[in-house]
Amino acid sequence: MTQLLNMKNASQWRYGTSVISILLLCTSLFFIVTKGFNWGLDFTGGVVSEIQVSQQITNSELSPLLEAGLGQKVSVVASDEPGRWVIRYSVPENMNTTAVSIEALLAPLSGEVQVLNTSIVGPQVGQELAEQGGLALLVCMLCIMVYLSIRFEWRLALGSLVALVHDVVFVLGFFALSQMEFNLTVLAAVLAILGYSLNDSIIIADRIRELLRLKPDAATADINNQAIAATFTRTMITSGTTLITVSALWLLGGASLAGFAIAMFIGILAGTWSSIAVGTSLPEVLGLKPEHYQEVALPDTP
Repeated sequence: MTQLLNMKNASQWRYGTSVISILLLCTSLFFIVTKGFNWGLDFTGGVVSEIQVSQQITNSELSPLLEAGLGQKVSVVASDEPGRWVIRYSVPENMNTTAVSIEALLAPLSGEVQVLNTSIVGPQVGQELAEQGGLALLVCMLCIMVYLSIRFEWRLALGSLVALVHDVVFVLGFFALSQMEFNLTVLAAVLAILGYSLNDSIIIADRIRELLRLKPDAATADINNQAIAATFTRTMITSGTTLITVSALWLLGGASLAGFAIAMFIGILAGTWSSIAVGTSLPEVLGLKPEHYQEVALPDTP
């Protein structure tokens, strides 16, 4: 009796978390459509300069002078070393504007201003990177679809695929809501999330397929719960150790890796959540049954 109650409670938890996932998915899509992304210079093109100033100078002193002189919003991010700053701004329509000296713009500040290096990413290069990044994401999803369709029955494959889409959309929705810079490192994190979440979903789906073959008379809900219970410890250990690594990268990797680490952190949490909730509940709703994995006996030939 206790086991039946536990199975019932497990199913209720799965269904409840699946509903929450649907709501989060819709919310993420809403923010993506309405707010869009804060594209980084990797995609839009722009100028990146690294400067060295006095350690006492703060962001609130640098930004107003740069924005007034360049006539646009400027990103000013502290580097790893004290007094070193990374300045990012769009490529001016009149390229001669880039000849404006950063030293001259920051002349009102006390102390010497030294420009260490400057690099320019043209708009055409940024557009090409955006197209290639989108193509890489599309090809990755297509390859995953082909792989899942070969490995699993279509209901089980669709559950894993929707779980992957859920993870990617959730991460993209966070960046649309927060308006954090979306650059190539974040795109790399999204591709890494696809691989991580796919691995987690496949392990649970493999266990479901095995139990469907071993227990042809069992209910699909009970099989899903048993598969989750059998893989839960492994899932938590894998996710936990990976989150520790990503957290260290987030805290110690500096501003240049912050976007990558944050995307990975959210993606791992969403991937663990979706592989347990969405990846198992959706095939059940679509009518997955043990007979879908039973071998069909061939008629005897005379």
